Formats: sequence, C-alpha cells, structure tokens
Amino acid sequence: MNKKFPMRLHFLLTTAWLVVALYMIFLYAPEEMTMGEVQRIFYIHVPAAWVALVGFIIIFIASIVYLMKRSQPADELAHATAEVGFIFCTCVLVTGPLWAKPAWGIWWTWSPRLTLTFLLWLLYVAYLMLRSYLVNPGRAANLCAVVGVIGFADVIIDYMAIRWWRTQHPQPVIMGGPNSGLDPRMLATLLVGVGAFTILFFFLVRVRLRLAVMRRELSEIRHALAFKLSED
Repeated sequence: MNKKFPMRLHFLLTTAWLVVALYMIFLYAPEEMTMGEVQRIFYIHVPAAWVALVGFIIIFIASIVYLMKRSQPADELAHATAEVGFIFCTCVLVTGPLWAKPAWGIWWTWSPRLTLTFLLWLLYVAYLMLRSYLVNPGRAANLCAVVGVIGFADVIIDYMAIRWWRTQHPQPVIMGGPNSGLDPRMLATLLVGVGAFTILFFFLVRVRLRLAVMRRELSEIRHALAFKLSED
C-alpha cells in the first residue's frame, strides 16, 4: 500500500482536499435562508458523522477477521480505527448541539438519532478503555473484538433511525425521498466535505498503524536484547 500510495502523497492530497472543502464551506456554499450562517456547521457535522459510522464498520470487519484468524494486523487495524473514529464521533456530538441550539432552541433532546449517536460514542469509549485498562493484550483484543461485533448493531439502527422514526433530527437530504434535496452548491460542498473527512480519516489511521508497527518492532527488539543479555 505504501508503494502504491506513498504517505507523503496521501498527506499532500489530504491537505489540498481539506483546503478546498474549507473554501467551499465558508465562501462557495450559499447562506441558508432560514438558519443563516450557523447552517454551515452542517458541512462539518454530517461528514464527521459519516466517518464515525464508517470507522465502526471497519472495526466490525476487522474484529470478525481477528476472531476467526487471530490476525494481529486485523486487531491493530481495529485499534487504530477506534482511536481515530472516536475523534470524529466526538466532533459529531460537539457540532450537533452547536447547530441545534440556534436551529431548535435546545442544545440536546433524547430523540432516537441523537441517543444512538451518543451510544456509538460510548461504544468507542468502552473499546478504548478496554485497551487501556486490561493488562493481558490477548484478553483485551478478544473483548474489544466482541465489542466491535456487537456494537455494529448500533451503526445500522443509527443510520436508519431518521428513516424509521419521526424525530427532532432533520430527515435525510440525500436519497431521502421527494423534496429532500439540497441546493446544487450546497450538495457539492457537502460531497467535497465528506470526501475530505474520509481521506483525512484514512490518513490518520495509516499514521496510527505505522506507530503500532514501530511499537511492535521496538518490543521485539527489547525482547531479543533481553534474551541475549540473559544468555550472556
């Protein structure tokens, strides 16, 4: 993967895409008639939510692979994705109330979509806490894989919540049925933002995976050195 798509190129592409996204969010997209400038949070909130869901899908797949094959790379991928996904899921919970207060007049309401997103955040927290507090790496990997598999149900229900139930949260604006579309410039801005957050997400996961490999190699060197010193 590194040879086909070098890290430096990935970084440059991510930076350029984010700059374009920021330009479109603040200068290209028109002001929304009802909510005004605060609606621009939409272009950050939605891509962050998308990436948070994608992150847990990757955790789900990697967890299944780990449970079936005891694959260390799959476990490392799930761990790296959880750390990065947690950041984006936190972004969702921060930007949501900032948008909700001027739009709805309240910071928070326990509607299905909001509650399920908060539950997704708690699943990320639980996953990372298991990694941090369990001393046995094998036991931590097993329990985290179980959380990754079981927690995937929340991803499905969270995605479908605004389609199954009428909630305070807005209905889908893409593939959401009649009269749910956006102004073409708004839609273009949203899609560019989703792309920017997605490529940023995968760049951060790659960085985290590289760190995991370096830690594993350092640990192997330490064990080899300790074994050699014990022989001497």
